[in-house]
Amino acid sequence: MAAETPLTGRIRPGSEPMWIDEYEAHGGYQALRKAVGKMKKKEVQGVVKESGLMGRGGAGFPTGVKWGFTPMGDDAVHPKYFIANADEMEPGAFKDRFLMEGDPHQLVEGLAVSSYAIGADVAYIFLRNHYRLARKRLERAIEEAYRQNYLGKNVLGSGYNLEMRLHISAGRYICGEETALISALEGNRPIPRAKPPFPGASGLFGMPTVVNNVETLCNVPHIVKNGAEWFQGLSKTDQAGTKVYGVSGRVNKPGCFELPMGTTIREILEHAGGMTDGYKFRGVLPGGGSTDFLVDEHLDLAMDYQTIQGAGSRFGTGTMIVLDDKTCPVAFVANLMKFFGQESCGWCTPCREGLPWLARVLYAIERGEGKASDLDLLSGHTDKIWIGKTYCALAPGAIEPLQSALKYFREDFEDHIQNKRCRWS
Repeated sequence: MAAETPLTGRIRPGSEPMWIDEYEAHGGYQALRKAVGKMKKKEVQGVVKESGLMGRGGAGFPTGVKWGFTPMGDDAVHPKYFIANADEMEPGAFKDRFLMEGDPHQLVEGLAVSSYAIGADVAYIFLRNHYRLARKRLERAIEEAYRQNYLGKNVLGSGYNLEMRLHISAGRYICGEETALISALEGNRPIPRAKPPFPGASGLFGMPTVVNNVETLCNVPHIVKNGAEWFQGLSKTDQAGTKVYGVSGRVNKPGCFELPMGTTIREILEHAGGMTDGYKFRGVLPGGGSTDFLVDEHLDLAMDYQTIQGAGSRFGTGTMIVLDDKTCPVAFVANLMKFFGQESCGWCTPCREGLPWLARVLYAIERGEGKASDLDLLSGHTDKIWIGKTYCALAPGAIEPLQSALKYFREDFEDHIQNKRCRWS
């Protein structure tokens, strides 16, 4: 395993993943042995906190800090739960699928070490229904881990007990929001919950619960094994570690690339082989479908949380969707808005009614049926359907590609309305 690519160094694209004997031969489960055999739970929390690991699912919240919200000590209530959020449905995101299919034991070990750190009794992997190959490989990895006593009663003779279960999601985008995920896991309709209480205090079945993204958890064994300073040294910025960046769109080599955190957008596109012949770069959604467009002037920005936010977008999942010069930005945004409208949980009016309405307006413009006043309507709704005006962040996220498209590609919207056609159709 290459030291500079800890998350993907064991992955062999197109081949079977390492099963447990080979995984162990390449350093697998050493972190779990170290954690349960030599470290106290708070020590594991401490090294992850010191490492600076930030959540890789989109929000970028410090992982060790999040774990610290969970009650610890002899008087802490049980059972406690730890959930791996593998319900990857952000448009343009496929990094977690790549990790689970390519190195399933890495996630199992990461979840086990993380569960030990908070004293969890039960761990769940909440997996997107469509990830059939990941399901098959995770089931085998969990079974192998039980046989080796990495899971179950008295893990490695430490006195620590951990049950791990794979839960297959019914398949809704809203389940990516941690409290909606918890509601779904309880067998209820996946509706986000008000906070507080936060899941760390009252989550699954009202008990202390931590939810972390797959990529986040895959970092944990490497941090515990190699230390916080090692992890910080992997990055080009003060935001530690590597990142599994994804690139989709008209590039020569779409896919996932593990690179130092802070690698520039231009460099990531070069790893993806650059633009396909005959196409030019026009813009990019840097962190998946629910982020704002960035354009040519942003190509040399570091892809990290702080820098991308400073440019007016969000780092999100770090999976970039590229817009080329022969794809209509109006149709591009309309397609995203249709998706988000369909995936609304329906709990609040701005999301349930507003997003499908915006999709209809955008498709009317795309067909050449738009009016000049539609642009003001669209602009006005980017403020009305925004943070603090909806129950959760789904609708504000859906608005981000629209508001930035109106900023950078307004002439394309005006061309549709004035000429009553789409020049790309």
